[in-house]
Amino acid sequence: MHRSLMRFLVAQYRATPPAMAQDTPTSDIRRAMVLLRRRWMSRFDEAAKRLGRWHAVAMAKRSDAQLRNILSRAGIAVEFTMTPAMKDVMDATATQQVGLIRSIAEEHLGHVEGMVMRSVQQGGDVGGLTRGLRREYGLSKDRASLIARHQNSMATAAMTRARQQELGIGRAVWLHSHAGKEPRPTHLANDGKEYDVALGWFDPDPRVRARIWPGQLINCRCVSRPIVPGI
Repeated sequence: MHRSLMRFLVAQYRATPPAMAQDTPTSDIRRAMVLLRRRWMSRFDEAAKRLGRWHAVAMAKRSDAQLRNILSRAGIAVEFTMTPAMKDVMDATATQQVGLIRSIAEEHLGHVEGMVMRSVQQGGDVGGLTRGLRREYGLSKDRASLIARHQNSMATAAMTRARQQELGIGRAVWLHSHAGKEPRPTHLANDGKEYDVALGWFDPDPRVRARIWPGQLINCRCVSRPIVPGI
C-alpha cells in the first residue's frame, strides 16, 4: 500500500506546477486527496473487520493454549469451550481492533494530506515531499507496531483472566518478564507475588495508581501463573 500511495501522490503533485499552485487554491490537489482518502479508507474499512475478528480469535487460541499448558504441567487436563464470558471478551477485542485500525489509517492519511498541501502551497519539490512522506510512513509504522504489541498483551491478559475465573481460579502470581530495557519499578518489585484474579493488583506508581492486570499497560510484558488450590 505504501508504494501505491507514494506513486499516486507524486503523480498528482507533478501534475500541479508549484508556480501555479501558489496562485490558485490548489483545487486539483485537494480533489486528488479526497479521492485518495475515499479509496484507502474503503479498503481499510473492509479489511479492518476481517483483521479485527481474526486477531481476536488468534488471541483466544493463544491464551487458551498457554493456560492449558500451565494446568497440564500440574496434572490438570482442561478442554476449553466458547463460553458467554469469552465471547464477550472476543467481541470487545474485535471491536477495539477495528476502531484502532481505522484510527491509524485516518491519522496517517491526515498527516499525508497536510504535508502534500503545505508542500504545494510553498512551492516545494517532489524530492522533498517524497522524503517527508517516507519519514511519516516510518513514524506511522512504528506507532502501529507499538499499538499492535500493546493490543496483543491486553487481549491475551483479558482472555486469560476470563478463563481463570471460569475455572474458579481466584489467585495468581504476577510474573515480570525481565525483557524490557526500562522495566517499571513497581512491576519488577511485584514479581512473584500473588494477586486477586478478579480485582487485579494495585499499581502504586504515581502515574497509574489503579488496579491492573499483567500485560494491561502499554509495553507491559508481564504475565501471570494461576494458583490451583491443593497443587
